[in-house]
Amino acid sequence: MSELSRSIAILGSTGSIGRSTLEVVKESRGLLQVFALTANTNLALLCQQAAEFQPQWVVATDPAQAERFDWSALPKGTKLLIGQEGVQQIATAAEVDTVVAAVVGSVGLTGTWAALEAGKAVALANKETLVMAGPLVMKVAAKRQAKILPVDSEHSAVFQALACGRREDLRRIILTASGGPFRRHSAQQMQTVTVQDALAHPTWQMGPKITIDSATMMNKALEIIEARWLFDLPPNQIDVVIHPQSIVHSLVEFKDGSVLAQLSPPDMKLPIQYALTWPERREGPAKKLDLTKSLQLDFEPPDEDRFPALRLGREVAEAGGTAGAVLNAANEAAVAAFLAGEIPFLKIVPACQSVLAHHPFDLSPTLEELLRLDIWARQEISRWICP
Repeated sequence: MSELSRSIAILGSTGSIGRSTLEVVKESRGLLQVFALTANTNLALLCQQAAEFQPQWVVATDPAQAERFDWSALPKGTKLLIGQEGVQQIATAAEVDTVVAAVVGSVGLTGTWAALEAGKAVALANKETLVMAGPLVMKVAAKRQAKILPVDSEHSAVFQALACGRREDLRRIILTASGGPFRRHSAQQMQTVTVQDALAHPTWQMGPKITIDSATMMNKALEIIEARWLFDLPPNQIDVVIHPQSIVHSLVEFKDGSVLAQLSPPDMKLPIQYALTWPERREGPAKKLDLTKSLQLDFEPPDEDRFPALRLGREVAEAGGTAGAVLNAANEAAVAAFLAGEIPFLKIVPACQSVLAHHPFDLSPTLEELLRLDIWARQEISRWICP
């Protein structure tokens, strides 16, 4: 990567990853330039971001929200697009070098797919893209020679550690998990947790959906599936360990017993910046690890009886086909139901398991079939909640 400025489009600029990306842009001393920003409902913040970063385009992905919004605060030099067609337009624009896929959920698949089809580098924070359609996405990336650079802290750590050894010497990768707010809860205590309890993450500040996924450990289940496709690994070479300090973001073990780890404070700006400046490393706004101070690092195996999502994630990674799309959609719907007070916390994973078990499995689906099953799984969760 040269010192010439790099033009980026941020899909989901008002979410936590999008906001952190803009902090990285601000500290890049002109290396990173914002070409386009997208948002769904937080359109006031989108306008504030546009005023500060002066992109050529902004996209409001929800047409109904866009129609009701007063766009008078949008800078005169910034043009407005509306809907998913606008997302695809900016993701494939000739001026864009890198697309930051920071949208949460399955809705992020279409923009990421369009960027890869156009041969763009994609800084991927939207794990659902690979959970839903991993084989198809990786095939498109290979065909178009598009680079996928992981932004998830765990997958960024694996990506960095893998560069230190030969692939044929790899024994396994180990994804770390904080354990969430209920790491020490008994099964009985978990029966009465509230939404507020589940949103109180001990180390990371994230959006509500990802925070609930961390509490159920479904987030780690989805990361197992993502890693399976991103790094082309069989599920039996992907392990998970609980690491409550969130300092070691993942580890790679080679066949001679050497284990390489990537360490840094829990700050998403570091993996975001690395994805945007790779293969270079630059000074940036991320917090630094001070090893001159006392530091304790703890590791323990996960309890899959209390957190059955992990076992489910491995099963889906092994099955492939339509399983990932169904699990992801069912989980999104079940988490939304929990946040709305419609189901208790401990029903999230069983609901997903039930829908997954009854779906029409296809080992080699098309993209259209995956999108159809995404809708089907959400409807099935609604029926499961209200039989």
